[in-house]
Amino acid sequence: MELMETIQQRHSVRQYTDEPIAADALAALQDEIAACNREGGLHVQLVANEPKAFDSTMAHYGKFSGVKNYLALVGPKGSQLDELCGYYGERLVLKAQQLGLNTCWVAMTYKKIPGVFQVGANEKLTVVIALGHGETQGVTHKVKSATEVSNLSSGSPAWFKAGVEAALLAPTAMNQQKFKLTLENGKVSAKAGMGFYAKVDLGIVKYHFEVGAGRENFTWA
Repeated sequence: MELMETIQQRHSVRQYTDEPIAADALAALQDEIAACNREGGLHVQLVANEPKAFDSTMAHYGKFSGVKNYLALVGPKGSQLDELCGYYGERLVLKAQQLGLNTCWVAMTYKKIPGVFQVGANEKLTVVIALGHGETQGVTHKVKSATEVSNLSSGSPAWFKAGVEAALLAPTAMNQQKFKLTLENGKVSAKAGMGFYAKVDLGIVKYHFEVGAGRENFTWA
């Protein structure tokens, strides 16, 4: 499945079945995690068969059920961590979708279980990503118009339009899409809005934009 097609098909899923993740899918995910950790300098970890994190009042309030697998997005503390976790986390989300799995970004509605993943002395857990076989494939959400999140115009190149359209399909906190993409003098700038997890959202958006626009067509400002 091509990445753009994967972006179009992937939706957030909060309810999961008891079907285990196949060994080959787990191995493929671990390979992609290792690649993301190398490239991003992160410490992302896959937690499998661990139901306690999503067996809490907060998780039930968030309408999660059946979650036994998740990705812990951990990395070195610093100003770039949230954006890096968003960027590489979404890369893993789309890889999971290609492997026939479903996912959901989770900011607060889970419980940290001691000992199931490692957080070093100078590291921080940003968010987690629920993972598994969904009871459904999720549903689409209303998105903003391209001109609400960018300076797209009738004179913009086709690659910029494609990038903005891909960015509009990026999952963001509360589906608020608080970001702005601007093409100027051949370079693209991406700015985060205000609010919790805005920089995580920005990383997700930038990964989507690159998939849609083609990384060879532009440079980030």
